[in-house]
Amino acid sequence: MKFKYFLLTFSILLFSSLNAQTHRVFDPSNARDGESVEYCHQHVKMQELYKDPNFIALNAISEAEFQEKLKEPSPKDVVYTIPIVFHVLHNEGSENISDEQIYDALSLLNRDFRKENPDAATVHSDFQGMPSDIEIEFVLATKSPNGQCFKGITRTSSVLSVQGEDGTEQVSAIVSGNDIYNGTWAGNKYLNIFVCGDIGGAAGYTYNPGGWNATSMTNGIWLLHNYTGSIGTSSLGTSRTLTHEVGHWLNLSHTWGGDNNPNQASSCNQDDQVDDTPLCKGVTSCNMNSNGCSGDNSYWGFDIRDNVENYMDYSYCSKMFTEGQRTRMRAALQVQNTGRKNLWQTSNLNATGATGVMVLCEAAFDANRTTICAGDEIQFTDDSYNAVSTWDWTITPSTGWEFVNTTDNSSQDPNIVFFQEGIYSISLTASDGSSTDVETKNNYIRVLPVSASLPYWEGFEEYTTLQNLTNWEVLNVNNNNEFSLESGFGYSGNKCARLPNFGQQGSNVDELISQSIDVSSVSDTSDITLSFRYAYRKKTSSDYELFKVFVSSNCGDVWSQKKTLGGSQLGSQASNSSWFPSSTADWKTVHMTNISEAYYTSNFRMRFRFEGEGGNNFYLDDINLYEGSPSDDLVNGLYDGQQEIGLSLYPNPTDSEISIDFNLNSNEKIQIDIVDILGKKIRSLIINANEGKNSVFIETQSFAKGAYRVHMNGKTVSSSLPFVKL
Repeated sequence: MKFKYFLLTFSILLFSSLNAQTHRVFDPSNARDGESVEYCHQHVKMQELYKDPNFIALNAISEAEFQEKLKEPSPKDVVYTIPIVFHVLHNEGSENISDEQIYDALSLLNRDFRKENPDAATVHSDFQGMPSDIEIEFVLATKSPNGQCFKGITRTSSVLSVQGEDGTEQVSAIVSGNDIYNGTWAGNKYLNIFVCGDIGGAAGYTYNPGGWNATSMTNGIWLLHNYTGSIGTSSLGTSRTLTHEVGHWLNLSHTWGGDNNPNQASSCNQDDQVDDTPLCKGVTSCNMNSNGCSGDNSYWGFDIRDNVENYMDYSYCSKMFTEGQRTRMRAALQVQNTGRKNLWQTSNLNATGATGVMVLCEAAFDANRTTICAGDEIQFTDDSYNAVSTWDWTITPSTGWEFVNTTDNSSQDPNIVFFQEGIYSISLTASDGSSTDVETKNNYIRVLPVSASLPYWEGFEEYTTLQNLTNWEVLNVNNNNEFSLESGFGYSGNKCARLPNFGQQGSNVDELISQSIDVSSVSDTSDITLSFRYAYRKKTSSDYELFKVFVSSNCGDVWSQKKTLGGSQLGSQASNSSWFPSSTADWKTVHMTNISEAYYTSNFRMRFRFEGEGGNNFYLDDINLYEGSPSDDLVNGLYDGQQEIGLSLYPNPTDSEISIDFNLNSNEKIQIDIVDILGKKIRSLIINANEGKNSVFIETQSFAKGAYRVHMNGKTVSSSLPFVKL
C-alpha cells in the first residue's frame, strides 16, 4: 500500500513538474517543411522524465517486462481491440471540432493499423511487401467510468484549450468540466485522446508505456485539432498524426531513434530498436531518394534507402508500419505493468462498452435554424446514438407544416416546411428495435407572422409577456436575466422592454429580435428611418457596455450591424443601485438613416443586442420603422393625403374564402392584389368602392397552403394585411 501511494504521489509530482514549463521557442528542425508547429513532442516529454532517477528506476521495471514479451511470438489472426475516447477541450472556437471530424480520424487510424489504406500498395519498390497489418483496432467506448452510455466523445469548454504548456492542467479541466462524467478516465481502461487548440507548440505528443502512469488519465495522447482526421479543420496532409502518436503510445520511436530532431548527423549513431527499419536521419518532406546513413545493411545485407514512407518518420507520404514495428507494438499490449494489457481484455471491453454491440443510448436531434419566416424550410438532423433503426417525429401543433419529399414522419433527417405562424414543439422517438428513447424540445421552432407593413411601431403595450411570442424573439446567450416586459412605465405608454442587467456577473449578451416587416413597396429613391428610444445608467463611471443594432433583408439568414452605442456614448450617468427611468428626460431617441435600398425587401428584420459587463439596467421602447426623414413624433399611421381605412380580413387563417372589409371617406377606384411570400401576384382585381363600409369576398380554395398578403392601393389608400391559407 505504501509503494502504491508513493507511485501515485510520484506520478502527480512528476507530471506537474514536467508540464509546468515556460513556453517553448519554435524549433524548425522538429517541424515538417512549411509548417509552423513542431510535429511531435514525444521525445521532448520523455527526455524530461529521464532527468529524474526515480522515474528511471520505475521505468526499468516496465522495460524489463516488455523485453521479455518481445521474445514471445506474436500470434497471427488475433486482433486486439482498444477502447478509445476523444476528449474535445475547446474555448468555443474552431478547435471544437465536429463529431464527423472525430469519426474520420478514428476511421483513418483503424485503416492504417489494419493496412487497409490503398496507398500501402504504392510504397517504394525497396519496401514492397513490407507494409504490415498490425491487427489492432480502436473502438469508441460507449460507457463512461460510471456506466453512463455516451458516444465516445466528451466536450469541455475551457480557456486552457489554447494554453497548452501544461497538459496536466488540460486533463484536469476535462476531468472537472466535461459533459459526460466528471472524474478520472483511467489510462488502463481507455485510450484517452485530448483534442485541443494548443498543446505547447506541437501537433501531437504522448508518452511511451510505463508503470509510473499506468492508471493515470495522462496516460493518453494530446492532438492539435487541425491535425485530427482529414476533414473539418484538418486536412489530408495532417491526417496521419494520430497514427504516428499511437505508434509512440505502443512503444515505437521515430525511425531515426530516440530524439525529436530529424536530419541530425548523430541520428546514424542511434537506432529505433526495430530491425527492419534501416538506419536513417529522418526526413521532413517526401524525399523518396533519402539515404542519410550509408552502409545501414544490418538487416538486408546491402545498403538501402531510408524508409521515408514509415508512419514514424516526418514525411508527408507516410503509409506503412513494418513487421518489426508490428512485433514491438503488439508486445507493448502484453505488458501488465503499463496498463496496456488490461485495455483489450474482454472484461474491460464490456465495462467500457467497446464490444462492437451497439444499442440505443439516447434520442437526440438538432435543426439548422429555429426561427423562420412562414413558408421557409428547416432541416432536422438525427443525433441519436449509438444504434438507431427507426425514427418517429412528432410536431405540435399538428397543422401549419408539412414534410418535404416524404409522406410520413419516419425519415431520419427530415426537411419540414412551416407555413403558418406559431411556436412549435418537436419530439423524436428513436428505437434500436428493442428499446426506445424520446427527446422533446418544447417551443423549439418559431414561425414568424406574415410581414408587418410600414409604418411599423412597437411600444410593447399589447403584451403581458415577451416570452414565446411569434413576433418578438428573446435570446439569452448566458442563460441568466433576459429581456422581459416592464409594465409599470414606458416612454409613450405604460410598458417597455427591460433588461435587468444590474447584478449580473461577467460578460453577458442579450438580444431582442423582431418579426419580418415588408418594406418592399418603398422605392429605391426613398429613405427609411429606424427610430427607437432607450434609457440606461452605468453602475460605475468606468463601465463600458454596448448596445448594437443589426438588420437583415432575408428573414434573419444574414445580419448586418448598423449601429453601435458604447461606454459614455451609451450613457454617461451612473447609479450604484438597480435603476429605472422616472421621467421622459431619462430617455434618449436614436434615429438611424443608414438602411439602404438593399434592405427594401418583404422580409426585413431588426435585431437589438445588449452586451453587458455587470453594469445597470437597460430599457427599450418605441421602435419605429417608417418611410421618410427622422421624426421625433411616432410615425404609426398613413399620412400625405392617405386615409385610414380600417382594413380587416376574415377568417384568418382561411380554407376556402376570405372577406376583405374596409371603410372609405368617398367613392374611389381600388386595386386589390394578392401576393405570396415571394412577392408573386396570385390574383388582382379592380373595384369601384363606395363611400362608407365595403366588403370584398375572394375565393382562396385554389390557393396552395401558405402565407399571403393583401395589398390595397388607390388615390387615397395604401394598406395591406397578411393571411394564411390552410
